[in-house]
Amino acid sequence: MKSYAKTILLKDDPQIIAQYRQHHDEIWPEVVKSFREVGVLDIRIWLIGRRLFMLMDVADDFEPAYDFDRYLKLNPRNKVWEDLMTSYQERAPEAKPDEHWAEMEPVFKMSDHLK
Repeated sequence: MKSYAKTILLKDDPQIIAQYRQHHDEIWPEVVKSFREVGVLDIRIWLIGRRLFMLMDVADDFEPAYDFDRYLKLNPRNKVWEDLMTSYQERAPEAKPDEHWAEMEPVFKMSDHLK
């Protein structure tokens, strides 16, 4: 299993933040099903202020550049979902020019220090 940690900002509007949360409380089943079909095992998202942190666990053979495109093509509603979520978001200042969600660098893994 591989993991990816990413961050992004929500727009600075309490209504937008509430809507984003509500959508994730009622995520569309086809979105979850499609993520699973391309090898995403779990996605967890945390929020503080308007900053989101996402931890995504994926199968060992998952390749973001290929499998996200595959996910978008599995069901037309996936693109609608992604466009809707993007409308609530702003790129983090740390994001590289080609990133929407900024990829975070791992700096510590406790299991590497256990004997």
